[in-house]
Amino acid sequence: MSDFHMVVCVKAVSGSTEVKMDPKTNTIVRDGKQAVINPFDASALECALALKDDFIGFGMDVRVTVVSMGIPATESLLRDCIARGADDALLLTDRAFAGADTLATTYALKCGIEALDEDFDLLICGKMAVDGDTAQIGPELAGAFEIPCVTDVSCVQSAGFTTCGSLALIHGCDAGEETVYLEMPCAMTTAKEIGQLRMPSIAGIRAAEEADVRVVSAADVNADPARCGLAGSPTQVVRSFVPDRDQTCEAVEGTVPEQAAKLAKIIEEMA
Repeated sequence: MSDFHMVVCVKAVSGSTEVKMDPKTNTIVRDGKQAVINPFDASALECALALKDDFIGFGMDVRVTVVSMGIPATESLLRDCIARGADDALLLTDRAFAGADTLATTYALKCGIEALDEDFDLLICGKMAVDGDTAQIGPELAGAFEIPCVTDVSCVQSAGFTTCGSLALIHGCDAGEETVYLEMPCAMTTAKEIGQLRMPSIAGIRAAEEADVRVVSAADVNADPARCGLAGSPTQVVRSFVPDRDQTCEAVEGTVPEQAAKLAKIIEEMA
């Protein structure tokens, strides 16, 4: 058992701006092609790795576990996380998880995290996913585990952890920024400003190749099928479409007063 255990939730998102939708389920098609780590989650991982460096400096035994829910191809991204400094990874992959909204995703992730070998001290998520923009997973996980949560964290000050057992977190709020103190266990979501994910080292790449990424199904983590995927999602997309674009133009001629009158009429007809 490590002295300090951090769990970082990451999501695979498309590296392309072209998003495909399943016409039957109205959910995003995730085929693994051009997939990358969600940028906000990459910053969350860097936050955990920086804290790991700090705590090791305090003489602590620190472990960083990366957890994701996705298709089997997501395993390669988790190995990349290990190459950059994470210690181990867990991938939840099962057709039962397909089409999950944030509530069903939170439930599956909670089941996966509870199946880990040890409890966590700090849970870190990116502020939001660039393909969904809900910013709900981090706070929902904190609620599921009944632990405090701070969102939109841009800076973590760990110097006081060994003396008072809490982290000083600077995060965005309505007034601008504020500093809050959290005792463990707790959760936080990170802004991109918290740090850019470091490059993998040669030793890290070798370790990632040999690492045993734990791949589990819904049954493996004792997840209730009724609470997973589309079946467990109270919110669903009813319809998705690509907006029609009209690129025709109309020349407005005449004197300035005539042009103004014609333009006003065009705007009225558009309303």
